[in-house]
Amino acid sequence: MRSNVNQHALIVFVVSLGLSRAATATSPDSVVENYWAASQQQERALEGSSMEVDIQASLPRLKKHGRLHGLRRISRLGRITYEALRYEGDNSVKYHVIARYLAAEAEAQAEGSPSLAVTPANYKFKYKGTRQSAGQSVEVFQVTPRRKLVGLFKGEIWIDAKTFLCLRESGRLIKPPSLFLRQIEFVKEYTIQNGISVPRQIHSVVDTRLVGPAELTIDFRNVSLADDPKRASLVDLGE
Repeated sequence: MRSNVNQHALIVFVVSLGLSRAATATSPDSVVENYWAASQQQERALEGSSMEVDIQASLPRLKKHGRLHGLRRISRLGRITYEALRYEGDNSVKYHVIARYLAAEAEAQAEGSPSLAVTPANYKFKYKGTRQSAGQSVEVFQVTPRRKLVGLFKGEIWIDAKTFLCLRESGRLIKPPSLFLRQIEFVKEYTIQNGISVPRQIHSVVDTRLVGPAELTIDFRNVSLADDPKRASLVDLGE
């Protein structure tokens, strides 16, 4: 009788231990830790990458539009550069919206700038729960920057529950990247490609000082993780 009781107690202990470990593995703190580890690998994997970009921008009040097709590259040192290949539309949209927006991003990511990655070193994470998105389970966190730096934002991120890679970032930049851009709200969508979270689309609403509110949608295509050293000019939006 005592043996059966001991066996029963042992089974209960083992089951409880297993449940405890499972709970720990899926706890918010564990999700953040795994996400941080995945993010570090992610940054290294994207170094030297390139992709095509299609940027559609508009000034709703002025009823002006523009569309840019170009290349976006990330150097081995993490610096972002753009090369314009073709532009159609109003020149005020080209110079006052698209060029300034891309230049601000490139400057924020310039060599020597502090890392802007969404990690515990830069942000406080607050767990908001699990959500279903396109058939995937995602862990949702509210993020608040620890410092007021250009490029950091207050908002929300979605982390894939299986791979711990980022699927979505959204929010508002806490500090304008330039005097021309007063405020930027955005939604960044990512897709997982060969185990890497690569950008799919960015939609931004920008409050500018000179030409009023502007809207930008950036679509990313043909993402390549191989470095292309042929051309690496900074934002080139000349005639």
